[in-house]
Amino acid sequence: MSKIFTPAKHSPFNKLKLEEHDLEASPIEQFLIWWDEICQSNILDPDAMSLATVNRRTLVPSQRIVYLANCDESGFVFFTNYNSRKVQEAMQIPNASLLFFWKELQRQVRIEGHLEKIAPEISDRYFNNRPHDSQISATISPQSKIIKDQAFLTARIQNFSQEHKGQTINRPHYWGGLKLIPRYFEFWQGRDARLHDRIIYQKNKKGWQIARLAP
Repeated sequence: MSKIFTPAKHSPFNKLKLEEHDLEASPIEQFLIWWDEICQSNILDPDAMSLATVNRRTLVPSQRIVYLANCDESGFVFFTNYNSRKVQEAMQIPNASLLFFWKELQRQVRIEGHLEKIAPEISDRYFNNRPHDSQISATISPQSKIIKDQAFLTARIQNFSQEHKGQTINRPHYWGGLKLIPRYFEFWQGRDARLHDRIIYQKNKKGWQIARLAP
């Protein structure tokens, strides 16, 4: 007998609210306020974000979880292998989106913009501060390529470690940071009766324009 889908049960949306008079003029400042509140709530992996890119040939979107490394007024930075599917797609169609979901505070943040590579020296500093094992795995992994099995990676790690024992591992040229430069934000706060708060920021020549969407 086939399994039957059973809808999940959800807690009521009644924890917080988002009012216009509480908003910052800058969406980055608003994000950082929420970020501080999220981090103070001891939520696991608050920096996990869904990244969506689009294949130029098929126009099919793809998503994956990446981790936020830095955020300021210029954008949102994460690090990855430049030969990966996400970067190959981003170099052809730079438009992309990010999604943060913090269920403990019943919040989402959706961000749209374009991706570009960051300066090599910034990637160098980040790579040099990574754990040694992470440096090795970033160097030996042919990310997004088909491999025979996990033993293939284990063998590459062992061989690389033996060949470079006691040596400093430099950042490979195919690994580094990407920055999403935003032009659109949506801040979503769960509310009673599913009348959720949805506040958007859209960038134009005058700066950031704020509006409310119906839930």
